[in-house]
Amino acid sequence: MATYVIGDIQGCMQSLQRLLDHIKFDQTQDRLWFVGDLVNRGPQSLEVLRFVKQLGSSAVAVLGNHDIHLLALWCQITQPGRKDTLQPILCAPDADDLLNWLRFRPLLHVEDDFIMIHAGVLPSWSKSQAMELAHEVEEALQSERFREVLPAIYFRKTQQPLNPLGSEERLGLTTNVLTRLRVCTLEGHPDFSFKGPPGEAPPGYFPWFEIPNRATKHNTIVFGHWSALGIVQKNHIFALDGGCIWGRELVTMRLQDRRLFRVPCAKL
Repeated sequence: MATYVIGDIQGCMQSLQRLLDHIKFDQTQDRLWFVGDLVNRGPQSLEVLRFVKQLGSSAVAVLGNHDIHLLALWCQITQPGRKDTLQPILCAPDADDLLNWLRFRPLLHVEDDFIMIHAGVLPSWSKSQAMELAHEVEEALQSERFREVLPAIYFRKTQQPLNPLGSEERLGLTTNVLTRLRVCTLEGHPDFSFKGPPGEAPPGYFPWFEIPNRATKHNTIVFGHWSALGIVQKNHIFALDGGCIWGRELVTMRLQDRRLFRVPCAKL
Protein backbone atom coordinates (compact mmCIF):
# COMPACT_ATOMS: atom_id res chain seq x y z
CA MET A 1 0.00 0.00 0.00
CA ALA A 2 1.30 3.45 -0.95
CA THR A 3 0.14 7.03 -0.38
CA TYR A 4 0.70 9.57 -3.14
CA VAL A 5 0.28 13.33 -2.70
CA ILE A 6 -0.64 15.06 -5.96
CA GLY A 7 -0.10 18.70 -6.95
CA ASP A 8 -2.68 21.13 -8.31
CA ILE A 9 -4.92 19.49 -10.93
CA GLN A 10 -7.24 22.42 -11.78
CA GLY A 11 -9.60 20.44 -13.95
CA CYS A 12 -6.94 18.58 -15.96
CA MET A 13 -8.53 15.14 -15.77
CA GLN A 14 -6.59 13.63 -18.66
CA SER A 15 -3.28 14.57 -17.03
CA LEU A 16 -4.47 13.09 -13.74
CA GLN A 17 -5.44 9.84 -15.44
CA ARG A 18 -2.04 9.60 -17.14
CA LEU A 19 -0.32 10.17 -13.80
CA LEU A 20 -2.40 7.48 -12.10
CA ASP A 21 -1.60 5.06 -14.92
CA HIS A 22 2.09 5.95 -14.55
CA ILE A 23 2.15 5.08 -10.84
CA LYS A 24 -0.17 2.08 -11.37
CA PHE A 25 -2.62 3.40 -8.80
CA ASP A 26 -4.76 0.68 -7.23
CA GLN A 27 -7.82 2.08 -5.45
CA THR A 28 -8.18 -1.09 -3.39
CA GLN A 29 -4.71 -0.67 -1.87
CA ASP A 30 -3.33 2.84 -2.44
CA ARG A 31 -4.37 6.26 -1.21
CA LEU A 32 -4.26 9.65 -2.90
CA TRP A 33 -3.76 13.02 -1.23
CA PHE A 34 -4.66 16.16 -3.17
CA VAL A 35 -3.13 19.52 -2.20
CA GLY A 36 -6.18 21.50 -3.32
CA ASP A 37 -7.35 23.32 -6.45
CA LEU A 38 -9.04 20.29 -7.90
CA VAL A 39 -10.95 22.63 -10.19
CA ASN A 40 -10.87 25.66 -12.50
CA ARG A 41 -8.97 26.85 -15.55
CA GLY A 42 -8.75 23.32 -16.97
CA PRO A 43 -11.43 21.74 -19.20
CA GLN A 44 -12.71 18.89 -17.00
CA SER A 45 -13.31 20.21 -13.50
CA LEU A 46 -16.62 18.36 -13.28
CA GLU A 47 -14.97 15.05 -14.14
CA VAL A 48 -12.19 15.66 -11.59
CA LEU A 49 -14.68 16.35 -8.80
CA ARG A 50 -16.72 13.28 -9.63
CA PHE A 51 -13.61 11.12 -9.75
CA VAL A 52 -12.12 12.28 -6.45
CA LYS A 53 -15.50 12.06 -4.69
CA GLN A 54 -16.01 8.45 -5.79
CA LEU A 55 -12.61 7.50 -4.37
CA GLY A 56 -14.19 7.70 -0.92
CA SER A 57 -11.79 6.86 1.88
CA SER A 58 -8.99 6.25 -0.62
CA ALA A 59 -8.63 10.02 -1.05
CA VAL A 60 -7.91 13.07 1.10
CA ALA A 61 -8.32 16.49 -0.51
CA VAL A 62 -7.74 19.84 1.17
CA LEU A 63 -9.44 22.96 -0.09
CA GLY A 64 -7.59 25.37 -2.35
CA ASN A 65 -8.45 28.92 -3.35
CA HIS A 66 -10.15 27.80 -6.60
CA ASP A 67 -12.24 25.28 -4.67
CA ILE A 68 -13.36 28.02 -2.26
CA HIS A 69 -14.12 30.23 -5.27
CA LEU A 70 -16.36 27.50 -6.68
CA LEU A 71 -18.31 27.35 -3.41
CA ALA A 72 -18.68 31.14 -3.49
CA LEU A 73 -20.06 30.97 -7.04
CA TRP A 74 -22.49 28.24 -6.00
CA CYS A 75 -23.76 30.43 -3.18
CA GLN A 76 -23.91 33.46 -5.50
CA ILE A 77 -21.65 35.70 -3.41
CA THR A 78 -19.22 36.38 -6.26
CA GLN A 79 -19.17 36.51 -10.06
CA PRO A 80 -17.33 34.19 -12.45
CA GLY A 81 -13.83 35.25 -13.39
CA ARG A 82 -12.79 35.73 -17.01
CA LYS A 83 -10.75 32.50 -17.01
CA ASP A 84 -13.16 30.39 -14.95
CA THR A 85 -14.23 27.02 -16.37
CA LEU A 86 -16.65 26.12 -13.58
CA GLN A 87 -20.05 26.46 -15.27
CA PRO A 88 -20.34 22.75 -16.16
CA ILE A 89 -20.19 21.92 -12.44
CA LEU A 90 -22.81 24.49 -11.51
CA CYS A 91 -25.12 23.21 -14.26
CA ALA A 92 -24.59 19.50 -13.58
CA PRO A 93 -27.52 17.42 -12.29
CA ASP A 94 -25.37 16.32 -9.35
CA ALA A 95 -24.06 19.84 -8.61
CA ASP A 96 -25.51 20.10 -5.11
CA ASP A 97 -24.23 16.66 -4.18
CA LEU A 98 -20.72 17.45 -5.45
CA LEU A 99 -20.55 20.88 -3.82
CA ASN A 100 -21.89 19.70 -0.49
CA TRP A 101 -19.17 17.04 -0.61
CA LEU A 102 -16.59 19.74 -1.44
CA ARG A 103 -17.51 21.98 1.47
CA PHE A 104 -16.85 19.09 3.84
CA ARG A 105 -13.21 18.83 2.73
CA PRO A 106 -10.61 20.04 5.27
CA LEU A 107 -8.36 23.06 4.97
CA LEU A 108 -5.50 21.22 6.64
CA HIS A 109 -4.74 17.53 6.99
CA VAL A 110 -2.33 16.02 9.52
CA GLU A 111 -1.24 12.40 9.35
CA ASP A 112 1.89 10.71 10.68
CA ASP A 113 4.72 13.23 10.20
CA PHE A 114 3.01 15.20 7.43
CA ILE A 115 0.93 18.37 7.30
CA MET A 116 -0.89 18.96 4.00
CA ILE A 117 -2.20 22.41 3.10
CA HIS A 118 -2.86 24.19 -0.17
CA ALA A 119 -0.67 27.30 0.20
CA GLY A 120 1.11 28.21 3.44
CA VAL A 121 1.09 29.08 7.13
CA LEU A 122 2.15 32.27 8.87
CA PRO A 123 5.56 32.12 10.59
CA SER A 124 4.04 32.58 14.04
CA TRP A 125 1.55 29.73 13.67
CA SER A 126 2.48 26.48 15.36
CA LYS A 127 1.13 23.19 14.09
CA SER A 128 -1.49 23.09 16.85
CA GLN A 129 -2.54 26.70 16.23
CA ALA A 130 -2.85 26.12 12.47
CA MET A 131 -4.96 23.03 13.16
CA GLU A 132 -7.21 24.97 15.54
CA LEU A 133 -7.70 27.85 13.12
CA ALA A 134 -8.36 25.50 10.20
CA HIS A 135 -10.90 23.56 12.27
CA GLU A 136 -12.77 26.80 13.02
CA VAL A 137 -13.21 27.46 9.30
CA GLU A 138 -14.10 23.84 8.59
CA GLU A 139 -16.82 23.89 11.24
CA ALA A 140 -18.26 27.06 9.70
CA LEU A 141 -18.23 25.58 6.18
CA GLN A 142 -19.84 22.36 7.36
CA SER A 143 -22.55 24.01 9.44
CA GLU A 144 -26.17 24.43 8.36
CA ARG A 145 -25.64 28.20 8.15
CA PHE A 146 -22.57 27.97 5.91
CA ARG A 147 -24.16 30.27 3.31
CA GLU A 148 -24.29 33.03 5.94
CA VAL A 149 -20.62 32.71 6.90
CA LEU A 150 -19.18 32.00 3.46
CA PRO A 151 -18.83 35.74 2.61
CA ALA A 152 -16.50 36.10 5.63
CA ILE A 153 -14.56 32.97 4.67
CA TYR A 154 -14.22 34.17 1.06
CA PHE A 155 -13.11 37.67 2.15
CA ARG A 156 -10.06 38.30 -0.07
CA LYS A 157 -8.51 41.53 1.20
CA THR A 158 -5.31 41.57 3.25
CA GLN A 159 -5.77 41.83 7.00
CA GLN A 160 -3.03 42.53 9.50
CA PRO A 161 -2.61 39.21 11.35
CA LEU A 162 -0.78 40.81 14.29
CA ASN A 163 -3.85 42.84 15.23
CA PRO A 164 -6.73 41.38 17.28
CA LEU A 165 -9.35 39.98 14.92
CA GLY A 166 -13.05 39.30 15.37
CA SER A 167 -14.36 35.82 14.62
CA GLU A 168 -15.45 36.62 11.04
CA GLU A 169 -12.16 38.42 10.29
CA ARG A 170 -10.30 35.41 11.65
CA LEU A 171 -12.23 33.08 9.32
CA GLY A 172 -11.19 35.21 6.35
CA LEU A 173 -7.55 35.52 7.39
CA THR A 174 -7.20 31.80 8.10
CA THR A 175 -8.69 30.86 4.74
CA ASN A 176 -6.55 33.38 2.86
CA VAL A 177 -3.38 32.16 4.55
CA LEU A 178 -4.02 28.45 4.08
CA THR A 179 -5.23 28.77 0.47
CA ARG A 180 -3.44 31.84 -0.96
CA LEU A 181 -0.21 32.62 0.93
CA ARG A 182 3.09 32.68 -0.94
CA VAL A 183 5.19 35.43 0.64
CA CYS A 184 5.21 37.47 3.83
CA THR A 185 7.48 39.81 5.77
CA LEU A 186 9.77 38.71 8.58
CA GLU A 187 7.05 39.97 10.95
CA GLY A 188 4.43 37.77 9.26
CA HIS A 189 2.52 40.31 7.17
CA PRO A 190 1.26 38.49 4.06
CA ASP A 191 1.05 39.71 0.47
CA PHE A 192 -1.70 37.69 -1.18
CA SER A 193 -1.42 39.41 -4.57
CA PHE A 194 2.11 38.27 -5.47
CA LYS A 195 2.22 35.28 -7.86
CA GLY A 196 5.71 35.35 -9.40
CA PRO A 197 8.92 33.45 -8.64
CA PRO A 198 10.56 34.04 -5.23
CA GLY A 199 13.30 36.23 -6.69
CA GLU A 200 10.71 38.75 -7.86
CA ALA A 201 8.94 39.15 -4.50
CA PRO A 202 8.39 42.75 -3.33
CA PRO A 203 11.18 44.21 -1.16
CA GLY A 204 10.98 42.87 2.38
CA TYR A 205 8.87 39.84 1.41
CA PHE A 206 10.09 36.25 1.40
CA PRO A 207 8.62 32.78 0.80
CA TRP A 208 6.67 31.93 3.94
CA PHE A 209 8.71 28.74 4.49
CA GLU A 210 12.03 30.66 4.47
CA ILE A 211 11.21 32.95 7.39
CA PRO A 212 13.77 32.34 10.18
CA ASN A 213 12.42 30.77 13.37
CA ARG A 214 9.15 29.81 11.71
CA ALA A 215 7.09 27.92 14.32
CA THR A 216 6.52 24.98 11.94
CA LYS A 217 10.12 24.68 10.71
CA HIS A 218 10.47 21.21 12.22
CA ASN A 219 7.21 19.98 10.72
CA THR A 220 7.06 18.28 7.31
CA ILE A 221 4.68 20.27 5.11
CA VAL A 222 3.38 19.40 1.64
CA PHE A 223 1.57 22.04 -0.41
CA GLY A 224 0.85 23.35 -3.91
CA HIS A 225 -0.57 26.67 -5.12
CA TRP A 226 2.69 28.33 -6.24
CA SER A 227 3.39 27.19 -9.80
CA ALA A 228 6.06 29.89 -10.31
CA LEU A 229 8.00 28.41 -7.37
CA GLY A 230 8.41 25.04 -9.05
CA ILE A 231 9.00 21.73 -7.31
CA VAL A 232 10.80 22.03 -3.96
CA GLN A 233 12.07 19.21 -1.73
CA LYS A 234 14.19 20.52 1.13
CA ASN A 235 14.15 21.30 4.85
CA HIS A 236 10.85 19.48 5.56
CA ILE A 237 9.19 21.42 2.71
CA PHE A 238 7.62 19.73 -0.32
CA ALA A 239 6.08 22.07 -2.91
CA LEU A 240 4.28 20.08 -5.61
CA ASP A 241 2.56 22.52 -7.99
CA GLY A 242 4.23 21.57 -11.26
CA GLY A 243 2.20 24.05 -13.32
CA CYS A 244 0.05 21.43 -15.06
CA ILE A 245 -2.47 24.05 -16.16
CA TRP A 246 0.35 26.05 -17.79
CA GLY A 247 1.54 23.13 -19.90
CA ARG A 248 4.37 21.97 -17.65
CA GLU A 249 3.83 18.82 -15.56
CA LEU A 250 1.61 17.12 -13.02
CA VAL A 251 3.63 15.81 -10.10
CA THR A 252 3.02 13.36 -7.29
CA MET A 253 5.22 12.30 -4.38
CA ARG A 254 5.03 8.88 -2.79
CA LEU A 255 5.08 9.60 0.93
CA GLN A 256 6.74 6.36 1.97
CA ASP A 257 10.04 7.12 0.18
CA ARG A 258 9.41 10.73 -1.00
CA ARG A 259 10.02 9.73 -4.61
CA LEU A 260 8.59 12.00 -7.30
CA PHE A 261 6.62 10.85 -10.36
CA ARG A 262 5.78 13.23 -13.20
CA VAL A 263 3.82 13.39 -16.43
CA PRO A 264 4.07 16.22 -18.99
CA CYS A 265 0.97 18.33 -19.58
CA ALA A 266 -0.36 20.01 -22.69
CA LYS A 267 -0.67 23.80 -22.63
CA LEU A 268 -4.34 24.76 -22.72
